[in-house]
Amino acid sequence: MELNHPPTRYAVVTGANKGIGFETVRQLAAAGVTVVLTARNEKRGVEAVNLLHQSGLSNVLFHQLDVQDAHSIHCLAQFIQTRFQSLDILVNNAGASGVHVDEDGLRAKNIDTEIWLAGKAVDMIQDVMKTTYDSAKQCIQTNYYGVKNLTEALLPLLQRSTSGARIVNVTSLRGELWRVPDERRREELGDVENLTEEKIDKILEQFLQDVQRDAIEANGWQKMLPAYSISKVTLNAYTRLVAKKHLNMYVNCVHPGYVDTDINWHTGPMTVEDGARGSVMLALLPDGGPTGCYFDQTNVAHF
Repeated sequence: MELNHPPTRYAVVTGANKGIGFETVRQLAAAGVTVVLTARNEKRGVEAVNLLHQSGLSNVLFHQLDVQDAHSIHCLAQFIQTRFQSLDILVNNAGASGVHVDEDGLRAKNIDTEIWLAGKAVDMIQDVMKTTYDSAKQCIQTNYYGVKNLTEALLPLLQRSTSGARIVNVTSLRGELWRVPDERRREELGDVENLTEEKIDKILEQFLQDVQRDAIEANGWQKMLPAYSISKVTLNAYTRLVAKKHLNMYVNCVHPGYVDTDINWHTGPMTVEDGARGSVMLALLPDGGPTGCYFDQTNVAHF
């Protein structure tokens, strides 16, 4: 008697040589998915894959990827086209914080987790965290345009998924709409019916101009991690646009929780194992699952 094995699923996870990305690859590979682990740094990416191979997960491959580089994105798309001809899962996990940090100064403050989570650390950290035009631009190029450009490059392959592709955008509670101080901007980004990518572009252009003019607070941008925050607010909005446009796919964004990783200078209390749970759940969503939603870890939450 022939046993019908389910077809192999293929996944790409960005920013995956460490932290939540690495753990997401591990959990997906353990679930039988063939995963392309991507990282900007080739040496670190290869080391990460070797580590997974040593633990018995031979279904992981490495491909170099810098989401800010169009040629790098093109090379990854070509690689997947040649190797697999289609793609089932895309986890956009790569991220940048958008600030320059004096890490020793930050550690010396020894700020309590609860204070961070309540957003009350904002005044305590202004002297050790600086948003420059370059750091803000790099953050937006990574967290918003990096996701958008990679997703668009891989869409033809995702459309060939026999099961309906799953796209997971890793976001943050900093991207929740109620946190946007400017009411007009908040309404525009929340109005999915009339929202366009052009409108999002204009908002991001305005933000970068205000960074240059030192007018972040004056013009109603978040004071706490301003570049990171607006990059995630716009990423969430983009997630909804993609979900609306591609009804045959499951497109969601997820806040992993406050996890102990490099991007928050190891201030978070959660483990990467727990932090990856939301991404993995959405990557492996059963047919008929939610799309166009925002998840706080593994629970649907409000944009």
